[in-house]
Parts: sequence; C-alpha cells; structure tokens
Amino acid sequence: MKQNNFPMREWHVTHMKQTVTRFVKGLSDDATRWEVKLNNKYGKIGKVLKRIDYDVKHGVTNEQVLSFLQLVRTDSVYIEVMACEGSTERLNELQSYYKESTPPLSFNWNIAVTRQ
Repeated sequence: MKQNNFPMREWHVTHMKQTVTRFVKGLSDDATRWEVKLNNKYGKIGKVLKRIDYDVKHGVTNEQVLSFLQLVRTDSVYIEVMACEGSTERLNELQSYYKESTPPLSFNWNIAVTRQ
C-alpha cells in the first residue's frame, strides 16, 4: 500500500497560485472599503509569505513556487495581472525571497548559535 504523505497537495498548489496571483495583482482602483480593510490586514508581504510557506509545508515544493513566479512573469495568460500598477515590484519582492531562501532540510541550532 502506497502512503500518501500530502493528501491535499493539489489543493495547496492551487492555493499557492491564487495567493501569488492575488498579491501580484493588488487592489483595484475601485475597491470597496471592505476590500481595502482585508488587503491592509492580509495583503502585506509577510502574510502572503506565511500563506505560501504553509502551502510549502503541506506538499508544494520551492521549485513549484519559483516556476509559477516565472510563469506569471512570462506567460500570456497573466498579462492582465502584470498590467496592474506595481505588479512587477511585488513579483520581484516575492522572487527575491524565494531565490534567497533555499532552506536546508534540517536546521542545526548548534551551528547557528555561537557560545563563548
């Protein structure tokens, strides 16, 4: 019997794609007060990275995130997303985070903390 370590992997992949698309697109010019309030609370880079990291924890690989970020930048399907004001800056911000951080499989605190 084959064990399924990540039973909702496909859901988390689509959730990551929706999160990235929503963040890169940003708010529309005619956003309601409710949308502005939700964007102020959940639309910042820290919350977006937290949601993507949650998806990575549940089966999405960093390679999938990086490939989707590159797809958003180059594919014609996402032209209207990239046409929004400030979308390239937000996409660059996400890409810089995921290019810098290729986390190791396990983190050794003894190496990170130096004692004197």
